[in-house]
Amino acid sequence: MNTLVINLTRFGDLLQCQPVFAELAASGDRTGLVCLENFSGAAGLLRHVGQIFPLPGGGLLHAVESDWKKALVRLGDFVAAIKREFFPARVINLTPSVSARVLSRHLAGGEAAGFALDAEGFGRDSSPWAAFLEISAANRGLSPFNIVDLFRRAAGLGHRPAASDLRPVPPLCREAAESRLAQAAPEGSRGFVGFQLGASEEGRRWPVDSFARLGEAVWERARLVPVLLGAGSEGELARRYAASSRAPAVDLTGGTTLEELAAVVECLRVLCTNDTGTMHLAAGLGTPVMAFFLATAQPFDTGPYRAGSLSLEPDMACHPCSFGTACPHERACRRAISPKTAQEALFSYLESGRFPSTGYAGARAWESVMAPDGFMDLRSLSGHDGQDRTAWLALLRRIFRQFLDDEPVAPQGPAIGFSPEAAREIRSVLADSAALLRLLRGQAEALAHAPHAARKDKFLGVWRRLHGLWNGDSRFRAMGYLWMQQSQAPGVDLAGLQHLIDRYGGLVAAAERLAGHREPGSGTGFE
Repeated sequence: MNTLVINLTRFGDLLQCQPVFAELAASGDRTGLVCLENFSGAAGLLRHVGQIFPLPGGGLLHAVESDWKKALVRLGDFVAAIKREFFPARVINLTPSVSARVLSRHLAGGEAAGFALDAEGFGRDSSPWAAFLEISAANRGLSPFNIVDLFRRAAGLGHRPAASDLRPVPPLCREAAESRLAQAAPEGSRGFVGFQLGASEEGRRWPVDSFARLGEAVWERARLVPVLLGAGSEGELARRYAASSRAPAVDLTGGTTLEELAAVVECLRVLCTNDTGTMHLAAGLGTPVMAFFLATAQPFDTGPYRAGSLSLEPDMACHPCSFGTACPHERACRRAISPKTAQEALFSYLESGRFPSTGYAGARAWESVMAPDGFMDLRSLSGHDGQDRTAWLALLRRIFRQFLDDEPVAPQGPAIGFSPEAAREIRSVLADSAALLRLLRGQAEALAHAPHAARKDKFLGVWRRLHGLWNGDSRFRAMGYLWMQQSQAPGVDLAGLQHLIDRYGGLVAAAERLAGHREPGSGTGFE
């Protein structure tokens, strides 16, 4: 079967759909990819992609401004060329934007898998997983699942072990990278450690002077040379690093193509990085990763998809913060993880091949592990597995997996322990949720028999109360967004709403069974 995947996202997100192509190829599919033209180089790093169709997004937008009719003709020609060259029998759209949905409709000749558009022009998701992916993309920090696994399930896949290995770097490129690094390295050097200084915004960057202290330590103690990586726009960060550090470094910021960057990353002992596309590149190439997750970044949904990787986040109650909010603490999270903490973790890895299972002053440390369910998970190395936040994400993971698979929600295993205060709050919201769902179910039955306006108003009033209850507690916000999206989806009639109410009733009941009380002083004690 010819399967065409649409992914109109950035560098890192594009690399994170590698397991989708691996599973399609394992099923015998011939695959193609539609991606943005400016990221077509990243698409070339993906394994098992038979054809790449770069979409000139910027050119089309410019054409719309000057002559929208010509822009439509260009888009029509683009679609026709793909159909002529590739003959897609199935289209999987992994981008929830309206433009991507429209493109998927034209390419599929109907509804695509993932994010689709129906015949009336309304957005339609092919599964609850797709709806949850859209919610988590817009509200980072609400998901207990790595986005790689969400891509797989939104595509209707995820039934095989994830294969995240990117395309191997060609031997000649690897040799050229090794030669380039060797020529730039000072005498007596014994290898290289990569530093990705930049990130999508300043608040998500570990301070340059902290990187500089780490670079001095790896040179003085291990004679490893820091290699500065990043786009040309991050050159100022590299200049600040050079001014702050007393140790040598190889500055490659803005000096590599994506293929050359991949070759350099393969040569590194470890990559020390913020939450960036380079982090995902290293994970896909098998290069060990130590990553910093600051401000809005958090590792549960965008952490490196490679077992054994280390994710560090500040041990602060306000982390991760919400998008679009001003920081009242002057971005204190950027300095919460000290160079000393990073040094101890890094040198432990360099000496033993494993990151330490203790320490991490000022940080929450997480090791990427493959869970028995075939999804990537995180294991605490710093004693934070018993925190309420961690416990809540574990609870969501256990109930949402079956819910999003459209299966009965009946999680196995013991209750999950919370602090007494958190347990009371969670149980209170769950009890109110169950009561509102029962009331909503009764009103739906009454409406089915006699759809009077007054009954409709009462039904909508309870619907709003339920959404407000879930949206008013950050722990339940993912449930609230999903409820709103599913209950308002085009084509959902009263019978469909009754089924949905029953599904959420089962979800709430499962959460009530799992929400236990942790005894004071215990790590993960259960009731």
